Amino acid sequence: MRIAIIGGGVAGMAAAYELARARGEDSSIEYTLFESRDRLGGAIASQIVNGSVLECGPDSFLTEKAAAAELCRELGLGQDLLPSNDAARKTFIVVKNRLVALPDGLMFLVPTKLVPTALSPLFSLGAKIRMGLELLHPPRPSVEDESVAAMVERHFGKEAVERLADPLLSGIYGGDACQLSARTVLPKLVEMEAEYGSLTRGMLAAHKKMKAAMAARAAAANAAPSGKPPAPRGIFTTLRGGLQQMVDALAAKLDPRSIRLNTPVTALERAEDGWRLTAQGKREFYDAVILASPAWAAGSLLSAADAELGQELQAIPYSSSITVNLIFEESQIGPLPEGFGFLVPASSGRAMLACTFAHRKFVGRTAPGKAVLRAFLGGINQEAMMNEPDNVLIATVRRELSEILGSRILGTHIEAEHVQVNRWRRAMAQYAVGHQDRMKRINEHVAALPGLALAGNAYDGIGIPDCIRLGRQAVKRLLATRVPSHA
Repeated sequence: MRIAIIGGGVAGMAAAYELARARGEDSSIEYTLFESRDRLGGAIASQIVNGSVLECGPDSFLTEKAAAAELCRELGLGQDLLPSNDAARKTFIVVKNRLVALPDGLMFLVPTKLVPTALSPLFSLGAKIRMGLELLHPPRPSVEDESVAAMVERHFGKEAVERLADPLLSGIYGGDACQLSARTVLPKLVEMEAEYGSLTRGMLAAHKKMKAAMAARAAAANAAPSGKPPAPRGIFTTLRGGLQQMVDALAAKLDPRSIRLNTPVTALERAEDGWRLTAQGKREFYDAVILASPAWAAGSLLSAADAELGQELQAIPYSSSITVNLIFEESQIGPLPEGFGFLVPASSGRAMLACTFAHRKFVGRTAPGKAVLRAFLGGINQEAMMNEPDNVLIATVRRELSEILGSRILGTHIEAEHVQVNRWRRAMAQYAVGHQDRMKRINEHVAALPGLALAGNAYDGIGIPDCIRLGRQAVKRLLATRVPSHA
């Protein structure tokens, strides 16, 4: 069975890795990974500059989603897994040029502790009263999808949208809370609303169950023969040498003869018992195809085989993003607030979406005495920023950092030892209102095309673990329904 994988990001690489494993048991399996650029890994890219790790794309993955950590262990990287420094896990919101900490007890946009929320300067008195009244919400059956902003405003008011939902989701998705689907982005909250009405009551009940489960796991671990308590876990996990370690380890497991870099696939069409693709002017037959490219690219390729499917895929919106990494001498910039970094509401009118204090978030990845600040720009509402030259972006970040952190802390006279700018065009899929209905239609069309699978961040999760899971699942589905290889 010959399988083509189109797209060499982490989803495509995970699919290729799964096929390489399967080929070890069945030599009739062949695969080819097509990547239009000169490197594998997609948006995952790390650099080590004078002993400090700089993440040019994503810097970590959610620990609770196991697919990424499991893959790292399979690749022999288990000892390099590094949990986030949750002792310093405090996040700030920029409010009128001030950094205001998110109140203790905030879970998935839901305030669950009365006193910290009541005392927080993040919200006005009117907003706090509105949040308190949220406990009275009656159960509401889930009917039509709605935006995250609409759902949060119904429960907690407009201020919660502006100072919580908007900056948090902008930092994760590069998206707009007024456009993102509540049913897709916050499915647990939609379920809680249907059962409890009040999201606060629902979250408290869920937290109680979670604590009981954690206590049971800890007791079981302590009762095990080794007697060792469970290893410390952070909410995020990364690799000590950068996430590029995972890309390099994956690439090392693949047959170099099966990887075609700088080779865009320009056409894809159905053929008898399979698929015919065109790359570098040459047509090739494959029994199956895994499209692990962005949905807009996959839709363009599939238009010849299924015009409606192509339209649905191309209708999935995307945002672009920019990361600006700056390395400073820590003693020069003075004390930064204790925390992971800060988020910037759109209402502030700033270019930055967020900034991570990378040397605080993950301990041991920065050279001694250095501080790494990682700024994010772009997003769905600032696409024009992608065309700004590096010097303009750097100057913008320096100015806004100075205004937010205070010129005393980060004055314009202090030069960064190193600055790295990376642009990621149309890289972040946006789960707009109605996304699940669109996915139902897409899956119906895909099911009608034998030998076709989709993988990537546009469908069922935007994170690295989601992409890995979807890439590996795509292979397993295709192999389970394999057809005889084309003669």
